[in-house]
Amino acid sequence: MATKVTANPDLDVFKEERQGKLREVGGQAVWSLSSCKPGFGVDQLRDDSADTYWQSDGPQPHLVNIQFRKKTTVHDICIYTDFKSDESYTPNRISIRAGSHFNDLAEVEQIEMSEPVGWISVPMKDVNDKPIRTFMVQIAILSNHQNGRDTHLRKIKVRSPVQDVSMAKMPKFTSPELIQLSYIK
Repeated sequence: MATKVTANPDLDVFKEERQGKLREVGGQAVWSLSSCKPGFGVDQLRDDSADTYWQSDGPQPHLVNIQFRKKTTVHDICIYTDFKSDESYTPNRISIRAGSHFNDLAEVEQIEMSEPVGWISVPMKDVNDKPIRTFMVQIAILSNHQNGRDTHLRKIKVRSPVQDVSMAKMPKFTSPELIQLSYIK
């Protein structure tokens, strides 16, 4: 069953990155597409301009494959769409899958959107409600608004939690000997 989500043009997906809680890890992955029109591929999908986009050029489902070189913790996937500009090219139903490779992908989340404009953040949680650890994420566009054939996605961000190794997380020592040693570190 698809989860209905609403795009929010005011969602600040960069806030948690500025606060040091999350980081964008898409640059560490190899990206591939099921199809694209010339000049509307991965480079446009990954640049920082909301005016550029990926445009598919083939049968549905349209796929974005994101493969990491090592197992990576993925907190969420952020997708930017603009129904006002793209109309029938705007995705309506998206499946997000994860796994080790193409042959073992399992659906993590399926979302349904109604005329989205702005960012959508899709949490990537395992059965224990923790961020997933995976080698590969696949975003499958299952259908578009107004029964459109090709699709436009303007931006995709893959975010991972930042590991906090601050001194505040260090154990508190009580004996004078251990307190002295903790300052040497």
